Amino acid sequence: MDKSQIREHMKVVGSDGRSIGSVDKVEGDKIKLSKSGSADGQHHFIDLADVADIKNDEIRLSKNRT
Repeated sequence: MDKSQIREHMKVVGSDGRSIGSVDKVEGDKIKLSKSGSADGQHHFIDLADVADIKNDEIRLSKNRT
């Protein structure tokens, strides 16, 4: 996975296909999710190591939403 493929506003989904949020930006080895899509109004982070695939402007993770 090449982190340069990750762009702002891309949809992030868990391995079960459920939406997790959208990308705000990449910071180091983490994806920072937009706080506008968060239930608690806070930014959340996902490790790049958890990205299983990037296809059709969608990032699919190797694990489910928790």
